[in-house]
Amino acid sequence: MKTFLALLMILSCLAGAAQADATTYKKRVLETAEIDLLFSYYGQDGQNAAVTGGQGTEELTDATSSIVVRIPMNEDAVLTVDVGISAYSSASSSNINPFDGDPNRPASPFSASSGASQSDALVHFNPSYAYSSDDRNSVWSGNLYVSSEYDYFSLGFGGGYARLFNEKNTELSLSGKVYLDKWNPQYPIELRSGFFDSRITGIGIYDPSFTPFDKVNRNTYTLSLGLSQILGKKLQASIFMDLVRQNGLLSTPFQRVYFSDTNDFFIEDFQLADDVERLPDNRLKIPIGARLNYYLNDTFILRSYYRYYFDDWGISAHTASMEIPIKLGDSFVVYPSYRYYTQTSADYFYRKDAASSTGVFYTSDYDLSAFSAHQYGMGFRYKDIFTRAKILMFGLKAVDLRLNKYDRSDGLNSFIITLGTTFIGD
Repeated sequence: MKTFLALLMILSCLAGAAQADATTYKKRVLETAEIDLLFSYYGQDGQNAAVTGGQGTEELTDATSSIVVRIPMNEDAVLTVDVGISAYSSASSSNINPFDGDPNRPASPFSASSGASQSDALVHFNPSYAYSSDDRNSVWSGNLYVSSEYDYFSLGFGGGYARLFNEKNTELSLSGKVYLDKWNPQYPIELRSGFFDSRITGIGIYDPSFTPFDKVNRNTYTLSLGLSQILGKKLQASIFMDLVRQNGLLSTPFQRVYFSDTNDFFIEDFQLADDVERLPDNRLKIPIGARLNYYLNDTFILRSYYRYYFDDWGISAHTASMEIPIKLGDSFVVYPSYRYYTQTSADYFYRKDAASSTGVFYTSDYDLSAFSAHQYGMGFRYKDIFTRAKILMFGLKAVDLRLNKYDRSDGLNSFIITLGTTFIGD
């Protein structure tokens, strides 16, 4: 954090120097530095954990905090730096090794182990730079993304271009991103070399024909196209489409699969894996969507969204949502929301004990199953354009609190609370 604060001070000095060099007035893209402090808390529960082959606890909690700093480098350019950490505790992932927990409690897919795989942290660093033309009709941008956790490292970069025309009533945007990721595969404990436990029960000898993955890289390439149009004083519409190509290790190495045509083996109440999920090493994903916003009056705005998604793994999905910001005076807004989602099953999804050992691809991850989901939300926003509340040299511009509840037809339930505050420099 000290290093980041030092970097922030240097960038602020550069921004100040750029301001001093200006000889003619031009309206700045960003008048002064802004800081967002963000925090979220997520919790979920369910009984179809992929780590334990589609049956078992999905209990998980995640706390994420991040700081986003936007700095005007000059009249035309803005540098944004996003740094954050996400710490989670997962009953599901703790069962990568279900036998390193409490020796007085039998191992079970429906209870958590207290071993090392129970918790982890993800750290990310995401700087981006945007430059606007003198007439503010063109915006070029570039960004970098780095994140790391115990078994996964991600490096990404990208750029984009947006063009406004028709007196700024129309905007066309094009962007691309590349992520070059690498696994540090963590296989279920019973599939690791040298594993032996005298407590194994079952008919015959437990000797799975498991082969570790020979690829540990995952690459993702994304191309995005968007068009936004102001259709009148009260109506705005936009459409978008993404092309996403992935290749490499698209399977999750620690997610177990149980076959229908092999004997079952146990240690206590925990069934030992027949294999881990095996998925193709290529995937093409295409989402196409639209937004329609309507200004009803000074109190109500209607914001609607629809997206259709399909991929070459056999999944097709529909998403529809509605948000209704309600203005309560000059400073307060509440915005209830609702989101509906439904998808078909991937070609390679099998419930527990349904896949065949002769198959090539298989998974028991219920994220790839057929399901529908409802999400209910409520948001509260406070905004003060005069920034009367002060902390050091920064004034409080906005506070945003969101609460969302998510219910899935397969029994997964979750909630998330997010809190964001925006401060601006004097």
